[in-house]
Amino acid sequence: MPVPDVHSASASESGQRRVAGALARSGAREGDRVVLTVPGSAAYVDVVLGATRSGVVPVPLDPRLTDHELNRIIRDVEPGIVINTQDRLEALFQGPEHDLAPWPRCRPMHFTSGTTGQPKGVWSGLLSPSDAEALALEERELWGFADGDIDLVVSPVYHSAPLRFATGTLLAGGSIAVLPRFDAAALVDTIEAISPTSMFCVPAHLQRLFAHLDATGEKIDASSFRLLAHAGAPCPLPVRQRAHEVFGSSVVWEFYGSTEGQFTACSAEDWSAHPGTVGRARAGRTITIDDEGLIWCAVPPWARFEYWNDPDKTATSWRQTPDGPAFTVRDLGRVEDGLVYLDSRREDLIISGGVNVYPAEVEAALEGVAGLVEVAVFGRPDDQWGQRVCAAFVGDVSADDLRARAAERLAPPKRPKTWERLPALPRTATGKVRRGELAGPDGAPPPTSRPY
Repeated sequence: MPVPDVHSASASESGQRRVAGALARSGAREGDRVVLTVPGSAAYVDVVLGATRSGVVPVPLDPRLTDHELNRIIRDVEPGIVINTQDRLEALFQGPEHDLAPWPRCRPMHFTSGTTGQPKGVWSGLLSPSDAEALALEERELWGFADGDIDLVVSPVYHSAPLRFATGTLLAGGSIAVLPRFDAAALVDTIEAISPTSMFCVPAHLQRLFAHLDATGEKIDASSFRLLAHAGAPCPLPVRQRAHEVFGSSVVWEFYGSTEGQFTACSAEDWSAHPGTVGRARAGRTITIDDEGLIWCAVPPWARFEYWNDPDKTATSWRQTPDGPAFTVRDLGRVEDGLVYLDSRREDLIISGGVNVYPAEVEAALEGVAGLVEVAVFGRPDDQWGQRVCAAFVGDVSADDLRARAAERLAPPKRPKTWERLPALPRTATGKVRRGELAGPDGAPPPTSRPY
Protein backbone atom coordinates (compact mmCIF):
# COMPACT_ATOMS: atom_id res chain seq x y z
CA MET A 1 0.00 0.00 0.00
CA PRO A 2 2.25 2.84 -1.26
CA VAL A 3 2.20 6.28 0.33
CA PRO A 4 2.31 9.08 -2.27
CA ASP A 5 5.45 11.20 -2.53
CA VAL A 6 5.26 14.82 -1.48
CA HIS A 7 5.62 16.95 -4.62
CA SER A 8 7.09 20.38 -3.89
CA ALA A 9 6.33 23.67 -5.61
CA SER A 10 9.92 23.94 -6.84
CA ALA A 11 9.81 20.51 -8.47
CA SER A 12 6.42 21.35 -9.94
CA GLU A 13 7.65 24.66 -11.36
CA SER A 14 10.45 22.91 -13.25
CA GLY A 15 8.00 20.35 -14.61
CA GLN A 16 5.51 23.04 -15.63
CA ARG A 17 8.22 24.85 -17.63
CA ARG A 18 9.13 21.68 -19.50
CA VAL A 19 5.45 20.99 -20.20
CA ALA A 20 5.08 24.53 -21.56
CA GLY A 21 8.12 23.95 -23.77
CA ALA A 22 6.75 20.66 -25.08
CA LEU A 23 3.38 22.28 -25.86
CA ALA A 24 5.07 25.17 -27.68
CA ARG A 25 7.27 22.77 -29.63
CA SER A 26 4.17 20.82 -30.71
CA GLY A 27 2.64 24.00 -32.11
CA ALA A 28 0.03 24.55 -29.37
CA ARG A 29 -1.07 28.18 -29.17
CA GLU A 30 -3.12 30.25 -26.74
CA GLY A 31 -6.69 28.98 -26.65
CA ASP A 32 -5.86 25.55 -28.07
CA ARG A 33 -7.22 22.57 -26.14
CA VAL A 34 -5.37 19.56 -24.74
CA VAL A 35 -7.51 16.64 -23.56
CA LEU A 36 -6.34 14.62 -20.54
CA THR A 37 -7.84 11.13 -20.08
CA VAL A 38 -5.24 9.55 -17.78
CA PRO A 39 -5.39 8.80 -14.04
CA GLY A 40 -4.54 11.58 -11.62
CA SER A 41 -1.02 12.15 -10.32
CA ALA A 42 1.27 14.97 -9.29
CA ALA A 43 2.54 15.04 -12.89
CA TYR A 44 -1.05 15.53 -14.07
CA VAL A 45 -1.32 18.66 -11.91
CA ASP A 46 1.97 19.93 -13.37
CA VAL A 47 0.59 19.47 -16.89
CA VAL A 48 -2.54 21.42 -16.01
CA LEU A 49 -0.49 24.30 -14.60
CA GLY A 50 2.07 24.22 -17.42
CA ALA A 51 -0.78 24.45 -19.91
CA THR A 52 -2.89 27.11 -18.19
CA ARG A 53 0.15 29.30 -17.48
CA SER A 54 0.83 29.15 -21.24
CA GLY A 55 -2.77 29.98 -22.19
CA VAL A 56 -3.36 26.42 -23.43
CA VAL A 57 -6.65 24.97 -22.20
CA PRO A 58 -6.56 21.59 -20.42
CA VAL A 59 -9.73 19.51 -20.73
CA PRO A 60 -9.65 17.02 -17.81
CA LEU A 61 -11.85 13.98 -18.42
CA ASP A 62 -12.66 10.85 -16.45
CA PRO A 63 -10.29 8.14 -17.75
CA ARG A 64 -13.16 5.65 -17.33
CA LEU A 65 -15.23 7.30 -20.07
CA THR A 66 -16.27 4.90 -22.78
CA ASP A 67 -15.33 5.55 -26.40
CA HIS A 68 -18.94 6.61 -26.98
CA GLU A 69 -18.66 9.31 -24.29
CA LEU A 70 -15.12 10.38 -25.10
CA ASN A 71 -15.45 10.67 -28.86
CA ARG A 72 -18.34 13.13 -28.79
CA ILE A 73 -16.42 15.39 -26.40
CA ILE A 74 -13.32 15.24 -28.60
CA ARG A 75 -15.42 16.12 -31.65
CA ASP A 76 -16.80 19.08 -29.72
CA VAL A 77 -13.55 20.59 -28.40
CA GLU A 78 -11.32 19.69 -31.38
CA PRO A 79 -8.16 19.35 -29.27
CA GLY A 80 -4.71 19.77 -30.72
CA ILE A 81 -3.37 17.09 -28.37
CA VAL A 82 -4.98 14.09 -26.62
CA ILE A 83 -3.07 12.68 -23.66
CA ASN A 84 -4.58 9.22 -23.23
CA THR A 85 -1.61 7.16 -22.02
CA GLN A 86 0.97 7.56 -19.28
CA ASP A 87 3.73 7.59 -21.91
CA ARG A 88 2.17 10.60 -23.63
CA LEU A 89 1.86 12.39 -20.30
CA GLU A 90 5.50 11.72 -19.45
CA ALA A 91 6.62 12.85 -22.93
CA LEU A 92 5.43 16.36 -22.10
CA PHE A 93 8.20 16.58 -19.49
CA GLN A 94 10.87 16.10 -22.16
CA GLY A 95 10.35 19.57 -23.60
CA PRO A 96 12.78 22.48 -23.23
CA GLU A 97 12.08 24.79 -20.33
CA HIS A 98 9.82 27.64 -21.36
CA ASP A 99 8.75 30.90 -19.73
CA LEU A 100 5.42 30.88 -17.92
CA ALA A 101 2.88 33.52 -17.00
CA PRO A 102 2.87 34.17 -13.24
CA TRP A 103 -0.76 33.01 -12.99
CA PRO A 104 -2.96 30.59 -14.98
CA ARG A 105 -4.37 32.40 -18.03
CA CYS A 106 -7.57 30.32 -18.02
CA ARG A 107 -9.51 27.79 -16.04
CA PRO A 108 -9.42 24.14 -17.13
CA MET A 109 -12.46 23.30 -19.26
CA HIS A 110 -14.45 20.80 -17.21
CA PHE A 111 -17.48 19.11 -18.71
CA THR A 112 -20.97 18.92 -17.26
CA SER A 113 -24.01 17.24 -18.77
CA GLY A 114 -26.90 19.17 -17.30
CA THR A 115 -30.45 18.06 -18.01
CA THR A 116 -30.06 17.80 -21.79
CA GLY A 117 -27.94 14.65 -21.82
CA GLN A 118 -25.27 16.30 -23.97
CA PRO A 119 -22.03 17.10 -22.07
CA LYS A 120 -20.99 20.76 -22.30
CA GLY A 121 -17.64 22.36 -21.56
CA VAL A 122 -17.49 25.20 -19.06
CA TRP A 123 -15.15 27.72 -20.65
CA SER A 124 -13.75 30.77 -18.83
CA GLY A 125 -12.09 32.32 -21.87
CA LEU A 126 -8.53 33.62 -21.75
CA LEU A 127 -8.07 35.93 -18.78
CA SER A 128 -6.29 39.26 -18.73
CA PRO A 129 -3.17 39.36 -16.51
CA SER A 130 -5.07 41.24 -13.80
CA ASP A 131 -8.05 38.87 -13.87
CA ALA A 132 -5.73 35.85 -13.86
CA GLU A 133 -4.04 37.17 -10.72
CA ALA A 134 -7.37 38.00 -9.08
CA LEU A 135 -8.70 34.48 -9.73
CA ALA A 136 -5.68 32.82 -8.10
CA LEU A 137 -5.53 35.19 -5.15
CA GLU A 138 -9.25 34.88 -4.47
CA GLU A 139 -8.82 31.13 -3.87
CA ARG A 140 -5.67 31.73 -1.80
CA GLU A 141 -7.33 34.28 0.43
CA LEU A 142 -10.40 32.12 1.01
CA TRP A 143 -8.62 28.85 1.77
CA GLY A 144 -5.34 30.19 3.16
CA PHE A 145 -3.03 28.36 0.74
CA ALA A 146 0.56 28.96 1.87
CA ASP A 147 4.12 27.79 1.23
CA GLY A 148 4.05 25.51 4.27
CA ASP A 149 1.02 23.55 3.09
CA ILE A 150 0.89 19.91 2.06
CA ASP A 151 -2.39 19.33 0.23
CA LEU A 152 -3.49 15.69 0.22
CA VAL A 153 -5.48 14.88 -2.93
CA VAL A 154 -7.86 11.96 -2.33
CA SER A 155 -10.54 12.75 -4.93
CA PRO A 156 -10.08 12.17 -8.67
CA VAL A 157 -7.90 15.03 -9.81
CA TYR A 158 -9.84 15.49 -13.05
CA HIS A 159 -12.69 16.90 -10.94
CA SER A 160 -12.70 20.66 -10.55
CA ALA A 161 -12.53 20.95 -6.74
CA PRO A 162 -9.53 18.70 -5.97
CA LEU A 163 -7.69 20.17 -8.96
CA ARG A 164 -8.35 23.72 -7.70
CA PHE A 165 -7.03 22.88 -4.23
CA ALA A 166 -3.90 21.20 -5.66
CA THR A 167 -3.05 23.96 -8.14
CA GLY A 168 -3.82 26.68 -5.58
CA THR A 169 -1.45 25.06 -3.10
CA LEU A 170 1.39 24.78 -5.63
CA LEU A 171 0.92 28.38 -6.82
CA ALA A 172 1.27 29.50 -3.20
CA GLY A 173 4.56 27.63 -2.86
CA GLY A 174 3.18 24.62 -1.00
CA SER A 175 3.37 20.90 -1.78
CA ILE A 176 0.89 18.23 -2.83
CA ALA A 177 0.54 14.46 -2.43
CA VAL A 178 -1.84 12.59 -4.73
CA LEU A 179 -3.41 9.24 -3.83
CA PRO A 180 -3.90 7.26 -7.07
CA ARG A 181 -7.36 6.26 -5.83
CA PHE A 182 -9.28 6.59 -2.60
CA ASP A 183 -8.55 3.86 -0.11
CA ALA A 184 -9.32 4.38 3.57
CA ALA A 185 -6.37 2.33 4.82
CA ALA A 186 -3.98 4.16 2.48
CA LEU A 187 -5.42 7.47 3.66
CA VAL A 188 -4.71 6.57 7.29
CA ASP A 189 -1.14 5.56 6.44
CA THR A 190 -0.58 8.71 4.39
CA ILE A 191 -1.82 11.02 7.14
CA GLU A 192 0.63 9.38 9.54
CA ALA A 193 3.52 9.49 7.05
CA ILE A 194 3.33 13.03 5.67
CA SER A 195 1.22 15.10 8.15
CA PRO A 196 -0.88 16.90 5.52
CA THR A 197 -2.28 20.34 6.25
CA SER A 198 -5.25 20.42 3.86
CA MET A 199 -7.59 18.05 2.05
CA PHE A 200 -10.69 18.28 -0.09
CA CYS A 201 -13.09 15.33 -0.03
CA VAL A 202 -16.71 14.35 -0.58
CA PRO A 203 -18.89 13.05 2.27
CA ALA A 204 -18.61 9.47 0.98
CA HIS A 205 -14.85 9.60 1.60
CA LEU A 206 -15.39 10.63 5.21
CA GLN A 207 -17.99 7.91 5.60
CA ARG A 208 -15.56 5.27 4.33
CA LEU A 209 -12.74 6.61 6.50
CA PHE A 210 -14.83 6.46 9.66
CA ALA A 211 -16.15 2.98 8.79
CA HIS A 212 -12.53 1.81 8.39
CA LEU A 213 -11.53 3.30 11.74
CA ASP A 214 -14.50 1.61 13.44
CA ALA A 215 -13.76 -1.75 11.80
CA THR A 216 -10.03 -1.76 12.63
CA GLY A 217 -9.95 0.19 15.89
CA GLU A 218 -7.28 2.44 14.38
CA LYS A 219 -6.95 6.11 15.31
CA ILE A 220 -5.63 9.00 13.28
CA ASP A 221 -3.71 12.02 14.44
CA ALA A 222 -5.39 14.86 12.53
CA SER A 223 -3.56 17.63 14.37
CA SER A 224 -1.56 18.59 11.27
CA PHE A 225 -4.70 19.66 9.39
CA ARG A 226 -5.59 23.31 9.23
CA LEU A 227 -8.27 22.77 6.54
CA LEU A 228 -10.61 19.93 5.66
CA ALA A 229 -13.10 21.02 2.99
CA HIS A 230 -16.03 18.90 1.87
CA ALA A 231 -18.59 19.42 -0.88
CA GLY A 232 -20.22 17.64 -3.79
CA ALA A 233 -23.15 16.08 -1.95
CA PRO A 234 -25.23 16.58 1.21
CA CYS A 235 -23.26 15.45 4.25
CA PRO A 236 -25.19 13.14 6.62
CA LEU A 237 -25.43 14.64 10.10
CA PRO A 238 -23.51 11.83 11.92
CA VAL A 239 -20.67 12.06 9.38
CA ARG A 240 -20.53 15.84 9.68
CA GLN A 241 -20.48 15.76 13.48
CA ARG A 242 -17.77 13.12 13.57
CA ALA A 243 -15.65 15.11 11.12
CA HIS A 244 -15.93 18.08 13.47
CA GLU A 245 -14.78 15.86 16.35
CA VAL A 246 -11.91 14.12 14.53
CA PHE A 247 -10.48 17.08 12.59
CA GLY A 248 -11.69 19.98 14.75
CA SER A 249 -14.55 22.42 14.28
CA SER A 250 -12.09 25.20 13.43
CA VAL A 251 -10.68 23.05 10.60
CA VAL A 252 -13.77 21.70 8.79
CA TRP A 253 -15.43 23.75 6.05
CA GLU A 254 -18.16 23.01 3.57
CA PHE A 255 -18.74 24.87 0.32
CA TYR A 256 -21.50 25.00 -2.24
CA GLY A 257 -20.59 25.24 -5.87
CA SER A 258 -20.78 23.58 -9.24
CA THR A 259 -18.57 22.96 -12.25
CA GLU A 260 -19.69 26.37 -13.48
CA GLY A 261 -18.67 28.35 -10.41
CA GLN A 262 -18.46 28.71 -6.65
CA PHE A 263 -21.25 30.21 -4.55
CA THR A 264 -20.61 29.94 -0.80
CA ALA A 265 -18.29 28.78 1.96
CA CYS A 266 -19.41 27.61 5.39
CA SER A 267 -17.33 27.08 8.51
CA ALA A 268 -18.25 24.36 10.99
CA GLU A 269 -19.04 27.09 13.51
CA ASP A 270 -21.51 28.73 11.10
CA TRP A 271 -23.15 25.39 10.35
CA SER A 272 -23.44 24.49 14.05
CA ALA A 273 -25.09 27.85 14.76
CA HIS A 274 -27.35 27.59 11.70
CA PRO A 275 -27.90 23.88 10.86
CA GLY A 276 -28.73 23.28 7.23
CA THR A 277 -26.99 26.31 5.78
CA VAL A 278 -24.36 26.04 3.05
CA GLY A 279 -22.82 29.29 4.22
CA ARG A 280 -22.39 32.85 3.07
CA ALA A 281 -21.62 34.14 -0.40
CA ARG A 282 -17.94 34.09 -1.25
CA ALA A 283 -16.12 37.41 -1.49
CA GLY A 284 -17.09 39.41 -4.56
CA ARG A 285 -20.33 37.48 -5.06
CA THR A 286 -23.97 38.33 -4.40
CA ILE A 287 -26.59 35.60 -4.19
CA THR A 288 -30.25 36.32 -4.89
CA ILE A 289 -33.38 34.20 -5.27
CA ASP A 290 -35.89 34.82 -8.06
CA ASP A 291 -39.66 34.41 -7.94
CA GLU A 292 -39.36 30.72 -8.86
CA GLY A 293 -36.90 30.04 -6.06
CA LEU A 294 -33.88 29.72 -8.38
CA ILE A 295 -30.50 30.69 -6.96
CA TRP A 296 -28.59 33.31 -8.96
CA CYS A 297 -24.98 34.24 -8.24
CA ALA A 298 -23.44 37.52 -9.42
CA VAL A 299 -19.70 37.05 -9.88
CA PRO A 300 -16.61 39.14 -10.65
CA PRO A 301 -15.21 39.18 -14.22
CA TRP A 302 -12.66 36.42 -13.61
CA ALA A 303 -15.40 34.00 -12.50
CA ARG A 304 -17.56 34.31 -15.61
CA PHE A 305 -17.96 31.52 -18.14
CA GLU A 306 -19.81 30.31 -21.19
CA TYR A 307 -20.82 26.85 -22.36
CA TRP A 308 -18.50 25.75 -25.13
CA ASN A 309 -20.23 25.85 -28.53
CA ASP A 310 -23.64 26.45 -26.94
CA PRO A 311 -24.67 30.13 -26.99
CA ASP A 312 -28.32 29.28 -26.29
CA LYS A 313 -27.53 27.41 -23.08
CA THR A 314 -25.14 30.20 -22.10
CA ALA A 315 -27.81 32.85 -22.65
CA THR A 316 -30.41 31.08 -20.51
CA SER A 317 -27.92 30.59 -17.67
CA TRP A 318 -27.02 34.29 -17.29
CA ARG A 319 -28.97 37.45 -16.57
CA GLN A 320 -28.12 41.04 -15.68
CA THR A 321 -28.73 42.08 -12.05
CA PRO A 322 -28.02 45.29 -10.08
CA ASP A 323 -24.92 43.48 -8.77
CA GLY A 324 -23.68 42.59 -12.26
CA PRO A 325 -23.99 39.48 -14.45
CA ALA A 326 -25.35 36.50 -12.49
CA PHE A 327 -25.64 32.83 -13.41
CA THR A 328 -27.79 29.95 -12.25
CA VAL A 329 -27.43 26.18 -12.40
CA ARG A 330 -31.14 25.90 -11.57
CA ASP A 331 -30.75 24.95 -7.94
CA LEU A 332 -33.55 26.07 -5.64
CA GLY A 333 -32.98 27.75 -2.30
CA ARG A 334 -33.38 30.75 -0.05
CA VAL A 335 -31.26 33.39 1.68
CA GLU A 336 -31.91 34.21 5.35
CA ASP A 337 -29.80 36.79 7.21
CA GLY A 338 -27.07 36.43 4.61
CA LEU A 339 -26.96 32.63 4.89
CA VAL A 340 -27.82 30.44 1.91
CA TYR A 341 -29.96 27.32 2.24
CA LEU A 342 -30.44 24.74 -0.53
CA ASP A 343 -33.97 23.43 -0.97
CA SER A 344 -33.32 21.29 -4.04
CA ARG A 345 -30.38 20.58 -6.30
CA ARG A 346 -30.83 21.09 -10.04
CA GLU A 347 -33.61 19.19 -11.76
CA ASP A 348 -33.27 15.42 -11.69
CA LEU A 349 -29.60 15.50 -10.61
CA ILE A 350 -28.30 12.35 -8.90
CA ILE A 351 -25.18 12.75 -6.74
CA SER A 352 -23.53 9.37 -6.17
CA GLY A 353 -20.27 9.37 -4.24
CA GLY A 354 -19.79 13.03 -5.11
CA VAL A 355 -20.17 12.37 -8.86
CA ASN A 356 -22.96 14.24 -10.67
CA VAL A 357 -25.08 11.88 -12.74
CA TYR A 358 -27.71 13.36 -15.05
CA PRO A 359 -30.61 11.05 -15.91
CA ALA A 360 -30.98 12.53 -19.40
CA GLU A 361 -27.43 11.49 -20.34
CA VAL A 362 -27.94 7.94 -19.06
CA GLU A 363 -31.31 7.64 -20.79
CA ALA A 364 -29.87 8.89 -24.08
CA ALA A 365 -27.10 6.28 -23.90
CA LEU A 366 -29.69 3.49 -23.51
CA GLU A 367 -31.82 4.53 -26.47
CA GLY A 368 -31.99 2.10 -29.36
CA VAL A 369 -31.70 -1.17 -27.44
CA ALA A 370 -33.97 -3.65 -29.23
CA GLY A 371 -37.32 -4.03 -27.48
CA LEU A 372 -36.91 -0.98 -25.24
CA VAL A 373 -39.98 1.27 -25.33
CA GLU A 374 -38.89 3.86 -22.77
CA VAL A 375 -36.62 4.21 -19.77
CA ALA A 376 -36.38 6.62 -16.85
CA VAL A 377 -33.35 7.03 -14.61
CA PHE A 378 -33.61 8.29 -11.04
CA GLY A 379 -31.84 8.21 -7.69
CA ARG A 380 -32.56 6.47 -4.41
CA PRO A 381 -30.90 7.04 -1.04
CA ASP A 382 -27.83 4.91 -0.43
CA ASP A 383 -26.05 4.56 2.92
CA GLN A 384 -22.58 4.46 1.36
CA TRP A 385 -22.81 6.68 -1.73
CA GLY A 386 -25.52 9.15 -0.76
CA GLN A 387 -27.58 8.11 -3.78
CA ARG A 388 -27.48 5.18 -6.18
CA VAL A 389 -28.46 5.30 -9.83
CA CYS A 390 -31.61 3.32 -10.67
CA ALA A 391 -33.53 2.74 -13.91
CA ALA A 392 -37.15 1.83 -14.64
CA PHE A 393 -37.93 0.54 -18.12
CA VAL A 394 -40.85 -0.47 -20.28
CA GLY A 395 -40.67 -2.97 -23.14
CA ASP A 396 -39.77 -6.47 -24.23
CA VAL A 397 -36.09 -6.17 -23.38
CA SER A 398 -33.93 -7.89 -20.79
CA ALA A 399 -32.13 -6.09 -18.00
CA ASP A 400 -28.95 -7.87 -19.14
CA ASP A 401 -29.19 -6.20 -22.57
CA LEU A 402 -29.62 -2.81 -20.89
CA ARG A 403 -26.66 -3.47 -18.58
CA ALA A 404 -24.53 -4.36 -21.61
CA ARG A 405 -25.45 -1.10 -23.37
CA ALA A 406 -24.69 0.87 -20.19
CA ALA A 407 -21.28 -0.82 -19.91
CA GLU A 408 -20.55 0.02 -23.55
CA ARG A 409 -21.56 3.69 -23.41
CA LEU A 410 -21.32 4.91 -19.81
CA ALA A 411 -18.54 5.29 -17.27
CA PRO A 412 -19.08 3.18 -14.12
CA PRO A 413 -20.57 5.91 -11.86
CA LYS A 414 -23.34 6.55 -14.41
CA ARG A 415 -24.44 2.93 -14.85
CA PRO A 416 -27.70 2.06 -13.09
CA LYS A 417 -27.22 -0.32 -10.17
CA THR A 418 -30.92 -1.28 -10.06
CA TRP A 419 -33.15 -2.14 -13.03
CA GLU A 420 -36.93 -2.38 -12.66
CA ARG A 421 -39.50 -3.34 -15.29
CA LEU A 422 -42.80 -1.42 -15.27
CA PRO A 423 -45.94 -1.70 -17.41
CA ALA A 424 -45.75 2.10 -17.94
CA LEU A 425 -43.79 5.03 -16.55
CA PRO A 426 -45.72 7.34 -14.21
CA ARG A 427 -46.22 10.74 -15.83
CA THR A 428 -47.77 14.11 -15.09
CA ALA A 429 -50.72 15.44 -17.10
CA THR A 430 -48.20 17.22 -19.34
CA GLY A 431 -46.22 14.03 -19.95
CA LYS A 432 -43.23 14.61 -17.65
CA VAL A 433 -41.93 11.48 -15.88
CA ARG A 434 -42.57 11.52 -12.14
CA ARG A 435 -39.10 10.52 -10.97
CA GLY A 436 -40.02 11.05 -7.34
CA GLU A 437 -42.81 8.52 -7.69
CA LEU A 438 -40.41 6.03 -9.25
CA ALA A 439 -38.16 6.30 -6.21
CA GLY A 440 -41.23 5.61 -4.05
CA PRO A 441 -41.96 6.91 -0.54
CA ASP A 442 -38.74 7.33 1.45
CA GLY A 443 -36.81 5.98 -1.52
CA ALA A 444 -38.54 2.58 -1.54
CA PRO A 445 -39.36 0.94 -4.90
CA PRO A 446 -42.93 1.41 -6.10
CA PRO A 447 -45.08 -1.70 -5.57
CA THR A 448 -45.63 -2.27 -9.31
CA SER A 449 -41.94 -2.63 -10.16
CA ARG A 450 -40.08 -5.89 -10.74
CA PRO A 451 -36.36 -5.56 -9.82
CA TYR A 452 -33.64 -7.33 -11.81
